[in-house]
Amino acid sequence: MEKLDRELEKLISELAQDKQDFLRERLNDLVNLYPFNEYEYIISSLLGFNKITLEDYYQIRNDYIARNMFLYIFEIASPRKFGEMWAQGHIREISPSFIKPIKKYDENYNGQYDLVFPNEDSLIKVEVKASRAVDGNSEEPLFVKALSYDSDKHFWMNFQQIKPACADVFIWVAVWRDLIKYWVLSSDEVKNNPYYSSGQHRGNTGEGQLHIKEDNIKDFEKYSVSSDKLREATIDAYKRQMNL
Repeated sequence: MEKLDRELEKLISELAQDKQDFLRERLNDLVNLYPFNEYEYIISSLLGFNKITLEDYYQIRNDYIARNMFLYIFEIASPRKFGEMWAQGHIREISPSFIKPIKKYDENYNGQYDLVFPNEDSLIKVEVKASRAVDGNSEEPLFVKALSYDSDKHFWMNFQQIKPACADVFIWVAVWRDLIKYWVLSSDEVKNNPYYSSGQHRGNTGEGQLHIKEDNIKDFEKYSVSSDKLREATIDAYKRQMNL
């Protein structure tokens, strides 16, 4: 949104002064009512003033979509829908090898982990955690304070309710406006990570959380994998966990 604001402001500043004054005055008194808002008004005015062409508008629109292709994920208001429904579904969509646990695979299964990954004679228990990168200094709604990957603003992502004893491998999904990153760690690598904090909630033994911010994200780069390597990375993390 910041880049779009700068782009439109530059176009407005290049208008003749009387048109600038007219447009800014109308914007000050503008009533926003979906689907009509300030951006629709600015762009339609720039078209009307012949400052931009229809092709220019298409380019602005396409560039914005490319920079915000994952913004819709920030509009998922419910943490449960985001973490359980979207994130787990996203992993299974990327790689159908990850499946929902059932008693057939684990007779002791009772919701302790999210997915299983059958691998040769092993059944890898996988926990999926997801978070979204937002401006850490903003109190705006998620979709407003969502950040792009190259933003220099302070951000934080909180991976919550982590229970290392319940899974073999953890897949962390981190979402920016324009990028999704994946980190794959063994259970011990999570538990022993210096940024892991146990005791997230009073009385919840064995449960903790982990914050990733601009000052420590590079420390997790060794666990970063591309979406098409999740299978291999999960197997490798399991081998590290089992000391195979």
